[in-house]
Amino acid sequence: MKIKSICCIGAGYVGGPTMAVIAKKCPEIKVTVVDINEARIAAWNDKNMDNIPVYEPGLGEVVAEARGRNLFFSTDVDRAIDEADMVFISVNTPTKTYGEGKGQAADLKWIELCARQIARVATTDKIVVEKSTLPVRTASTLKSILDHTGSGVNFQILSNPEFLAEGTAVEDLFAPDRVLIGGGQTEDGKRAIQALVDIYAHWVPKDRILTTNVWSSELSKLTANAFLAQRVSSINALSELCEFTEADINEVSRAIGTDSRIGPKFLKASVGFGGSCFQKDILNLVYISRSYGLNEVADYWEQVIIMNDHQKRRFAKKIIKNLYNTVSGKKITFLGWAFKKDTNDTRESAAIYVADLLLYEQAHISVYDPKVKAEQVYADMDYLNSRSSDENRKYVEIVKDPYEAAKGAHAIALMTEWDEFKTYDWQRIYDNMLKPAHVFDGRNILDKQKLRDIGFQVHAIGSANE
Repeated sequence: MKIKSICCIGAGYVGGPTMAVIAKKCPEIKVTVVDINEARIAAWNDKNMDNIPVYEPGLGEVVAEARGRNLFFSTDVDRAIDEADMVFISVNTPTKTYGEGKGQAADLKWIELCARQIARVATTDKIVVEKSTLPVRTASTLKSILDHTGSGVNFQILSNPEFLAEGTAVEDLFAPDRVLIGGGQTEDGKRAIQALVDIYAHWVPKDRILTTNVWSSELSKLTANAFLAQRVSSINALSELCEFTEADINEVSRAIGTDSRIGPKFLKASVGFGGSCFQKDILNLVYISRSYGLNEVADYWEQVIIMNDHQKRRFAKKIIKNLYNTVSGKKITFLGWAFKKDTNDTRESAAIYVADLLLYEQAHISVYDPKVKAEQVYADMDYLNSRSSDENRKYVEIVKDPYEAAKGAHAIALMTEWDEFKTYDWQRIYDNMLKPAHVFDGRNILDKQKLRDIGFQVHAIGSANE
Protein backbone atom coordinates (compact mmCIF):
# COMPACT_ATOMS: atom_id res chain seq x y z
CA MET A 1 0.00 0.00 0.00
CA LYS A 2 1.65 3.23 -1.15
CA ILE A 3 0.62 6.42 0.62
CA LYS A 4 0.22 9.46 -1.63
CA SER A 5 -1.67 11.84 0.64
CA ILE A 6 -1.62 12.38 4.41
CA CYS A 7 -3.98 14.44 6.55
CA CYS A 8 -3.14 15.38 10.13
CA ILE A 9 -5.96 16.63 12.33
CA GLY A 10 -4.42 18.98 14.88
CA ALA A 11 -1.83 21.70 14.22
CA GLY A 12 -0.25 21.81 17.66
CA TYR A 13 3.08 20.92 19.24
CA VAL A 14 3.02 17.36 17.89
CA GLY A 15 1.12 17.57 14.60
CA GLY A 16 2.89 20.60 13.19
CA PRO A 17 6.54 19.54 13.66
CA THR A 18 5.89 15.84 12.87
CA MET A 19 4.12 16.57 9.61
CA ALA A 20 6.71 19.18 8.62
CA VAL A 21 9.50 16.61 8.93
CA ILE A 22 7.50 13.93 7.09
CA ALA A 23 6.86 16.42 4.27
CA LYS A 24 10.54 17.34 4.12
CA LYS A 25 11.69 13.73 4.02
CA CYS A 26 8.91 12.45 1.73
CA PRO A 27 8.50 15.09 -1.00
CA GLU A 28 6.37 12.72 -3.08
CA ILE A 29 3.65 12.65 -0.39
CA LYS A 30 1.16 15.49 -0.02
CA VAL A 31 0.87 16.40 3.68
CA THR A 32 -2.00 18.59 4.87
CA VAL A 33 -2.27 19.74 8.49
CA VAL A 34 -5.77 20.83 9.45
CA ASP A 35 -7.25 22.57 12.47
CA ILE A 36 -10.51 24.37 13.21
CA ASN A 37 -8.51 27.16 14.91
CA GLU A 38 -8.27 29.73 12.11
CA ALA A 39 -5.71 31.89 13.94
CA ARG A 40 -3.39 28.93 14.41
CA ILE A 41 -3.56 27.91 10.76
CA ALA A 42 -2.97 31.53 9.72
CA ALA A 43 0.13 31.57 11.92
CA TRP A 44 1.46 28.37 10.32
CA ASN A 45 0.98 30.05 6.92
CA ASP A 46 2.65 33.32 7.98
CA LYS A 47 5.53 34.35 5.74
CA ASN A 48 7.55 35.35 8.80
CA MET A 49 8.80 32.08 10.28
CA ASP A 50 9.21 33.77 13.66
CA ASN A 51 5.41 33.89 13.85
CA ILE A 52 4.63 30.19 13.45
CA PRO A 53 2.75 29.06 16.58
CA VAL A 54 5.26 26.46 17.80
CA TYR A 55 8.75 27.56 18.73
CA GLU A 56 11.29 24.77 18.22
CA PRO A 57 14.92 25.27 17.17
CA GLY A 58 15.18 24.49 13.43
CA LEU A 59 11.44 24.11 12.85
CA GLY A 60 11.08 27.33 10.84
CA GLU A 61 13.64 26.16 8.29
CA VAL A 62 11.89 22.80 7.87
CA VAL A 63 8.48 24.42 7.38
CA ALA A 64 9.90 26.99 4.96
CA GLU A 65 11.39 24.28 2.74
CA ALA A 66 8.29 22.11 2.45
CA ARG A 67 5.39 24.56 2.80
CA GLY A 68 3.69 25.20 -0.53
CA ARG A 69 5.55 22.29 -2.13
CA ASN A 70 3.96 19.30 -0.43
CA LEU A 71 3.17 20.71 3.04
CA PHE A 72 -0.08 22.62 3.50
CA PHE A 73 -1.97 24.09 6.46
CA SER A 74 -5.74 24.43 6.13
CA THR A 75 -9.02 24.82 7.99
CA ASP A 76 -10.84 22.70 5.37
CA VAL A 77 -10.85 19.54 7.46
CA ASP A 78 -13.40 17.60 5.42
CA ARG A 79 -11.55 18.04 2.15
CA ALA A 80 -8.21 16.98 3.63
CA ILE A 81 -9.74 13.86 5.17
CA ASP A 82 -11.49 12.94 1.93
CA GLU A 83 -8.29 13.24 -0.12
CA ALA A 84 -6.05 11.39 2.33
CA ASP A 85 -4.96 7.76 2.28
CA MET A 86 -3.72 8.09 5.87
CA VAL A 87 -5.20 10.30 8.60
CA PHE A 88 -3.22 11.17 11.72
CA ILE A 89 -5.17 12.24 14.81
CA SER A 90 -3.07 14.67 16.82
CA VAL A 91 -5.54 16.57 18.97
CA ASN A 92 -5.43 17.48 22.63
CA THR A 93 -6.29 14.80 25.21
CA PRO A 94 -6.30 16.74 28.49
CA THR A 95 -7.06 15.31 31.90
CA LYS A 96 -10.81 15.37 32.58
CA THR A 97 -12.05 18.28 34.68
CA TYR A 98 -15.54 16.87 35.11
CA GLY A 99 -17.53 13.68 35.70
CA GLU A 100 -16.24 10.14 36.13
CA GLY A 101 -12.46 10.07 36.29
CA LYS A 102 -12.18 13.81 36.99
CA GLY A 103 -8.60 14.79 37.68
CA GLN A 104 -7.09 11.54 36.36
CA ALA A 105 -8.72 10.07 33.25
CA ALA A 106 -7.99 11.45 29.78
CA ASP A 107 -10.76 13.47 28.17
CA LEU A 108 -11.34 11.77 24.82
CA LYS A 109 -14.12 13.97 23.47
CA TRP A 110 -11.89 15.47 20.76
CA ILE A 111 -10.72 12.01 19.72
CA GLU A 112 -14.29 10.81 19.38
CA LEU A 113 -15.28 13.91 17.41
CA CYS A 114 -12.37 13.27 15.02
CA ALA A 115 -13.46 9.65 14.55
CA ARG A 116 -17.02 10.66 13.79
CA GLN A 117 -15.87 13.30 11.33
CA ILE A 118 -13.62 10.81 9.54
CA ALA A 119 -16.48 8.32 9.43
CA ARG A 120 -18.86 10.95 8.00
CA VAL A 121 -16.47 12.25 5.34
CA ALA A 122 -14.55 9.19 4.17
CA THR A 123 -15.56 7.61 0.87
CA THR A 124 -12.43 5.48 0.37
CA ASP A 125 -10.46 3.14 2.62
CA LYS A 126 -8.30 4.93 5.21
CA ILE A 127 -5.51 4.17 7.62
CA VAL A 128 -6.20 6.12 10.84
CA VAL A 129 -3.16 6.76 13.03
CA GLU A 130 -3.34 7.65 16.72
CA LYS A 131 -0.65 10.27 17.29
CA SER A 132 -2.13 11.82 20.42
CA THR A 133 -1.22 10.23 23.75
CA LEU A 134 -4.15 7.98 24.56
CA PRO A 135 -5.26 5.48 27.19
CA VAL A 136 -4.78 1.80 26.48
CA ARG A 137 -7.52 0.37 24.26
CA THR A 138 -8.57 3.73 22.77
CA ALA A 139 -7.97 2.13 19.38
CA SER A 140 -10.90 -0.20 20.01
CA THR A 141 -13.13 2.85 20.58
CA LEU A 142 -12.00 4.38 17.30
CA LYS A 143 -12.48 1.08 15.51
CA SER A 144 -16.00 0.71 16.90
CA ILE A 145 -17.05 4.19 15.76
CA LEU A 146 -15.47 3.86 12.30
CA ASP A 147 -16.70 0.34 11.63
CA HIS A 148 -20.32 1.18 12.37
CA THR A 149 -20.71 4.00 9.90
CA GLY A 150 -22.51 1.85 7.36
CA SER A 151 -20.53 3.48 4.55
CA GLY A 152 -18.69 0.32 3.52
CA VAL A 153 -15.31 2.03 3.95
CA ASN A 154 -12.55 -0.12 5.45
CA PHE A 155 -10.54 1.49 8.26
CA GLN A 156 -7.30 0.25 9.80
CA ILE A 157 -6.25 1.75 13.14
CA LEU A 158 -2.59 2.24 14.02
CA SER A 159 -0.95 3.58 17.17
CA ASN A 160 2.14 5.70 16.49
CA PRO A 161 2.91 7.55 19.74
CA GLU A 162 5.28 10.51 19.73
CA PHE A 163 8.38 10.49 21.91
CA LEU A 164 9.42 14.08 21.30
CA ALA A 165 11.11 16.25 23.89
CA GLU A 166 10.05 19.85 23.47
CA GLY A 167 13.05 22.01 22.75
CA THR A 168 14.68 19.21 20.74
CA ALA A 169 11.61 18.04 18.79
CA VAL A 170 13.08 18.59 15.32
CA GLU A 171 16.29 16.82 16.29
CA ASP A 172 14.24 13.98 17.80
CA LEU A 173 12.21 13.66 14.61
CA PHE A 174 15.28 13.59 12.37
CA ALA A 175 17.13 11.03 14.51
CA PRO A 176 14.67 9.24 16.81
CA ASP A 177 15.74 6.61 19.34
CA ARG A 178 12.87 4.56 17.97
CA VAL A 179 9.65 4.86 16.02
CA LEU A 180 6.89 2.73 17.50
CA ILE A 181 4.00 1.49 15.36
CA GLY A 182 1.24 -0.70 16.76
CA GLY A 183 -1.52 -2.21 14.68
CA GLY A 184 -3.81 -5.13 14.07
CA GLN A 185 -2.28 -8.53 13.50
CA THR A 186 -4.56 -9.45 10.58
CA GLU A 187 -3.23 -9.35 7.02
CA ASP A 188 -4.90 -5.97 6.46
CA GLY A 189 -3.50 -4.72 9.74
CA LYS A 190 0.02 -5.79 8.84
CA ARG A 191 -0.25 -4.07 5.45
CA ALA A 192 -1.31 -0.86 7.21
CA ILE A 193 1.66 -1.13 9.58
CA GLN A 194 3.99 -1.62 6.62
CA ALA A 195 2.59 1.45 4.88
CA LEU A 196 3.57 3.60 7.85
CA VAL A 197 6.91 1.81 8.23
CA ASP A 198 7.68 2.68 4.60
CA ILE A 199 7.09 6.38 5.30
CA TYR A 200 9.48 6.52 8.25
CA ALA A 201 12.00 4.33 6.42
CA HIS A 202 12.72 7.30 4.14
CA TRP A 203 15.09 8.51 6.86
CA VAL A 204 14.89 6.26 9.95
CA PRO A 205 17.02 3.08 10.01
CA LYS A 206 14.85 -0.05 9.88
CA ASP A 207 16.25 -1.36 13.17
CA ARG A 208 14.84 1.72 14.93
CA ILE A 209 11.30 1.14 13.66
CA LEU A 210 9.55 -1.13 16.16
CA THR A 211 6.23 -2.80 15.41
CA THR A 212 3.88 -4.21 18.05
CA ASN A 213 0.22 -4.89 18.58
CA VAL A 214 -1.80 -1.75 19.11
CA TRP A 215 -2.30 -2.24 22.86
CA SER A 216 1.42 -2.57 23.56
CA SER A 217 2.11 0.60 21.59
CA GLU A 218 -0.47 2.63 23.52
CA LEU A 219 0.81 1.43 26.90
CA SER A 220 4.47 1.95 25.94
CA LYS A 221 3.89 5.69 25.53
CA LEU A 222 2.37 6.06 28.99
CA THR A 223 5.10 3.89 30.49
CA ALA A 224 7.96 5.84 28.90
CA ASN A 225 6.70 9.14 30.30
CA ALA A 226 5.99 7.60 33.69
CA PHE A 227 9.54 6.25 33.96
CA LEU A 228 11.10 9.59 32.99
CA ALA A 229 8.92 11.53 35.43
CA GLN A 230 9.72 8.99 38.13
CA ARG A 231 13.42 9.79 37.79
CA VAL A 232 12.76 13.51 38.13
CA SER A 233 10.62 13.06 41.24
CA SER A 234 13.18 10.67 42.73
CA ILE A 235 16.06 13.14 42.42
CA ASN A 236 13.82 15.97 43.63
CA ALA A 237 12.91 13.96 46.72
CA LEU A 238 16.61 13.57 47.48
CA SER A 239 17.21 17.27 46.85
CA GLU A 240 15.19 18.11 49.95
CA LEU A 241 17.27 15.70 52.02
CA CYS A 242 20.43 17.33 50.65
CA GLU A 243 19.31 20.72 51.89
CA PHE A 244 19.13 19.40 55.45
CA THR A 245 22.31 17.30 55.39
CA GLU A 246 24.49 19.82 53.51
CA ALA A 247 25.09 17.35 50.72
CA ASP A 248 24.95 18.83 47.21
CA ILE A 249 22.34 17.30 44.90
CA ASN A 250 24.45 18.09 41.83
CA GLU A 251 27.30 16.03 43.22
CA VAL A 252 24.93 13.22 44.17
CA SER A 253 23.40 13.26 40.67
CA ARG A 254 26.83 13.12 39.06
CA ALA A 255 27.92 10.28 41.32
CA ILE A 256 24.94 8.04 40.65
CA GLY A 257 24.69 9.06 36.99
CA THR A 258 28.09 7.55 36.24
CA ASP A 259 26.66 4.13 37.12
CA SER A 260 25.98 2.53 33.74
CA ARG A 261 22.89 0.85 35.17
CA ILE A 262 21.39 4.25 36.01
CA GLY A 263 22.84 6.78 33.55
CA PRO A 264 22.84 10.59 33.85
CA LYS A 265 19.65 11.61 32.06
CA PHE A 266 16.66 13.09 33.92
CA LEU A 267 18.64 13.38 37.15
CA LYS A 268 18.67 17.18 37.25
CA ALA A 269 17.05 18.46 40.43
CA SER A 270 14.66 21.33 39.81
CA VAL A 271 11.51 23.07 40.92
CA GLY A 272 9.57 20.28 39.19
CA PHE A 273 8.63 18.86 35.81
CA GLY A 274 5.94 20.33 33.60
CA GLY A 275 4.74 19.95 30.04
CA SER A 276 1.65 18.42 28.55
CA CYS A 277 2.57 14.76 28.91
CA PHE A 278 4.23 13.70 32.15
CA GLN A 279 1.51 14.56 34.64
CA LYS A 280 -1.35 13.76 32.28
CA ASP A 281 0.05 10.36 31.33
CA ILE A 282 0.83 9.33 34.90
CA LEU A 283 -2.63 10.34 36.08
CA ASN A 284 -4.02 8.31 33.20
CA LEU A 285 -1.93 5.33 34.29
CA VAL A 286 -3.21 5.79 37.85
CA TYR A 287 -6.80 5.90 36.64
CA ILE A 288 -6.44 2.82 34.46
CA SER A 289 -4.80 0.89 37.30
CA ARG A 290 -7.54 1.84 39.76
CA SER A 291 -10.26 0.93 37.23
CA TYR A 292 -8.87 -2.63 37.24
CA GLY A 293 -8.63 -2.67 41.05
CA LEU A 294 -4.83 -2.44 41.01
CA ASN A 295 -4.67 0.02 43.89
CA GLU A 296 -1.07 -0.68 44.89
CA VAL A 297 0.06 -0.02 41.32
CA ALA A 298 -1.99 3.18 41.23
CA ASP A 299 -0.61 4.37 44.57
CA TYR A 300 2.95 3.77 43.39
CA TRP A 301 2.63 5.92 40.29
CA GLU A 302 0.51 8.58 41.98
CA GLN A 303 3.41 9.24 44.38
CA VAL A 304 5.43 10.59 41.42
CA ILE A 305 2.83 13.36 41.00
CA ILE A 306 2.57 13.96 44.74
CA MET A 307 6.33 14.50 44.94
CA ASN A 308 6.29 16.87 41.97
CA ASP A 309 3.51 18.97 43.48
CA HIS A 310 5.37 19.01 46.79
CA GLN A 311 8.52 20.32 45.09
CA LYS A 312 6.66 23.29 43.62
CA ARG A 313 5.04 24.15 46.96
CA ARG A 314 8.38 23.72 48.72
CA PHE A 315 10.07 26.14 46.34
CA ALA A 316 7.40 28.79 46.94
CA LYS A 317 7.73 28.32 50.70
CA LYS A 318 11.52 28.64 50.39
CA ILE A 319 11.04 32.06 48.81
CA ILE A 320 8.60 33.17 51.50
CA LYS A 321 10.74 31.88 54.38
CA ASN A 322 13.92 33.58 53.16
CA LEU A 323 12.14 36.88 52.60
CA TYR A 324 11.44 37.10 56.33
CA ASN A 325 8.29 34.98 56.17
CA THR A 326 6.32 37.51 54.14
CA VAL A 327 6.17 38.46 50.48
CA SER A 328 3.18 40.77 50.82
CA GLY A 329 3.75 43.78 48.59
CA LYS A 330 7.18 42.53 47.55
CA LYS A 331 8.29 42.24 43.95
CA ILE A 332 9.48 38.79 42.85
CA THR A 333 10.99 38.55 39.38
CA PHE A 334 10.42 35.33 37.47
CA LEU A 335 13.05 34.55 34.85
CA GLY A 336 11.28 32.05 32.63
CA TRP A 337 7.67 30.97 32.28
CA ALA A 338 7.88 28.10 29.74
CA PHE A 339 8.02 24.67 31.33
CA LYS A 340 11.53 24.13 29.88
CA LYS A 341 14.00 25.94 27.66
CA ASP A 342 13.78 26.14 23.86
CA THR A 343 9.99 25.99 23.75
CA ASN A 344 7.13 28.43 24.14
CA ASP A 345 4.93 25.74 25.69
CA THR A 346 3.73 26.65 29.19
CA ARG A 347 1.44 23.73 29.91
CA GLU A 348 1.85 22.55 33.53
CA SER A 349 4.86 24.84 33.93
CA ALA A 350 6.12 25.01 37.51
CA ALA A 351 6.21 28.79 37.15
CA ILE A 352 2.40 28.96 37.00
CA TYR A 353 1.94 27.12 40.28
CA VAL A 354 4.73 28.90 42.15
CA ALA A 355 3.36 32.27 40.99
CA ASP A 356 -0.11 31.31 42.16
CA LEU A 357 1.18 30.41 45.63
CA LEU A 358 3.07 33.70 45.89
CA LEU A 359 0.08 35.71 44.69
CA TYR A 360 -1.96 34.06 47.43
CA GLU A 361 0.57 35.66 49.80
CA GLN A 362 -0.03 39.03 48.05
CA ALA A 363 3.30 39.21 46.23
CA HIS A 364 3.81 41.16 43.00
CA ILE A 365 5.23 39.07 40.15
CA SER A 366 7.31 40.42 37.27
CA VAL A 367 7.81 37.91 34.44
CA TYR A 368 10.39 37.76 31.67
CA ASP A 369 10.53 34.88 29.20
CA PRO A 370 12.24 35.18 25.78
CA LYS A 371 9.56 33.21 23.90
CA VAL A 372 6.32 33.23 25.90
CA LYS A 373 3.89 36.02 25.06
CA ALA A 374 2.10 38.11 27.67
CA GLU A 375 -1.35 36.86 26.70
CA GLN A 376 -0.23 33.29 27.35
CA VAL A 377 1.02 34.13 30.85
CA TYR A 378 -2.28 35.78 31.72
CA ALA A 379 -4.26 32.93 30.19
CA ASP A 380 -2.32 30.48 32.37
CA MET A 381 -3.07 32.47 35.52
CA ASP A 382 -6.72 33.01 34.64
CA TYR A 383 -7.18 29.27 34.06
CA LEU A 384 -5.47 28.18 37.26
CA ASN A 385 -6.79 30.46 39.98
CA SER A 386 -10.04 31.93 41.18
CA ARG A 387 -8.86 35.54 41.01
CA SER A 388 -10.35 37.77 38.37
CA SER A 389 -8.48 38.60 35.19
CA ASP A 390 -8.20 42.18 36.40
CA GLU A 391 -6.54 41.04 39.64
CA ASN A 392 -4.05 38.87 37.76
CA ARG A 393 -3.14 41.79 35.53
CA LYS A 394 -2.79 44.06 38.55
CA TYR A 395 -0.32 41.82 40.38
CA VAL A 396 1.47 40.08 37.47
CA GLU A 397 3.40 42.19 34.97
CA ILE A 398 5.05 40.90 31.81
CA VAL A 399 8.27 42.67 30.90
CA LYS A 400 10.21 42.36 27.63
CA ASP A 401 13.61 43.16 29.13
CA PRO A 402 15.14 41.00 31.91
CA TYR A 403 17.02 43.91 33.50
CA GLU A 404 13.85 45.96 33.66
CA ALA A 405 12.00 42.99 35.13
CA ALA A 406 14.55 42.74 37.97
CA LYS A 407 14.66 46.46 38.77
CA GLY A 408 13.49 47.11 42.31
CA ALA A 409 12.87 43.41 42.99
CA HIS A 410 13.40 41.77 46.37
CA ALA A 411 14.21 38.43 44.75
CA ILE A 412 14.69 36.63 41.45
CA ALA A 413 13.22 33.18 40.93
CA LEU A 414 14.79 31.35 38.01
CA MET A 415 12.00 29.13 36.68
CA THR A 416 13.19 28.01 33.22
CA GLU A 417 16.71 26.91 32.25
CA TRP A 418 17.11 29.26 29.28
CA ASP A 419 20.79 29.41 28.32
CA GLU A 420 20.72 33.19 28.03
CA PHE A 421 20.17 33.54 31.78
CA LYS A 422 23.74 32.31 32.38
CA THR A 423 25.16 35.14 30.27
CA TYR A 424 23.47 38.09 31.98
CA ASP A 425 25.35 40.92 33.66
CA TRP A 426 24.41 39.83 37.15
CA GLN A 427 26.31 42.72 38.73
CA ARG A 428 24.01 45.11 36.87
CA ILE A 429 20.98 43.14 38.05
CA TYR A 430 22.24 43.20 41.64
CA ASP A 431 22.85 46.95 41.59
CA ASN A 432 19.21 47.62 40.66
CA MET A 433 17.59 45.26 43.18
CA LEU A 434 16.55 45.94 46.76
CA LYS A 435 19.01 44.66 49.35
CA PRO A 436 19.54 42.05 50.52
CA ALA A 437 19.09 40.69 46.99
CA HIS A 438 18.06 37.04 46.71
CA VAL A 439 18.32 34.57 43.84
CA PHE A 440 16.28 31.36 43.99
CA ASP A 441 17.70 29.08 41.31
CA GLY A 442 14.90 26.66 40.58
CA ARG A 443 16.82 25.01 37.74
CA ASN A 444 20.35 24.79 39.15
CA ILE A 445 22.03 26.45 36.19
CA LEU A 446 23.72 29.53 37.67
CA ASP A 447 27.23 29.88 39.09
CA LYS A 448 26.40 30.10 42.78
CA GLN A 449 29.86 31.25 43.89
CA LYS A 450 29.96 34.03 41.29
CA LEU A 451 26.58 35.30 42.50
CA ARG A 452 27.69 35.19 46.14
CA ASP A 453 30.84 37.13 45.29
CA ILE A 454 28.64 39.87 43.80
CA GLY A 455 26.60 39.99 47.00
CA PHE A 456 23.53 37.88 46.27
CA GLN A 457 22.02 35.55 48.80
CA VAL A 458 21.70 32.35 46.76
CA HIS A 459 19.17 29.59 47.34
CA ALA A 460 19.44 26.62 44.98
CA ILE A 461 17.51 23.39 44.81
CA GLY A 462 19.37 20.62 46.61
CA SER A 463 22.05 22.58 48.44
CA ALA A 464 22.11 24.06 51.93
CA ASN A 465 21.05 27.69 52.07
CA GLU A 466 23.95 30.14 52.13
